[in-house]
Amino acid sequence: MDPRSYVLEHAAADPAKASQHFAAKLAVETDPSDVHADISAGCEEFILVDTRSPKAYAEAHVLGAISLPHRQISKESTASFPKDKVVVVYCYGPACNAGAKGALRFSSLGFQVKEMIGGFEYWVREGFPIEGTNTVNPDLVGVFVANPS
Repeated sequence: MDPRSYVLEHAAADPAKASQHFAAKLAVETDPSDVHADISAGCEEFILVDTRSPKAYAEAHVLGAISLPHRQISKESTASFPKDKVVVVYCYGPACNAGAKGALRFSSLGFQVKEMIGGFEYWVREGFPIEGTNTVNPDLVGVFVANPS
């Protein structure tokens, strides 16, 4: 048996550095559970933006999200967005970077922004409400979703 540890092959950060790292990470990320809890509680301090294609949004999206594909985020398309609210963006899931691209565009325009990690895929996995034309078996891009029939 090999006595070395793959976990400890690289030394763990000291607690102060770890604290800084995780605080910085949480400043730019949120998750479906927290977004759902806030929406359910009536929190109106953020705007939820689906950065996927209009077709994907039409088929199924997080209940209450607005559609703004990441390539269309501009000064003009966000002119009506209040700058005093945080923008929360999401895309399909962990293998999609449209949320990160959208977050970059929003932050470049002066918005405070967080990315909902896990995206639409993990929203659906947690059983949270969705709306659109295909809410029974939404397209999760490569993720098998069992037909409930």
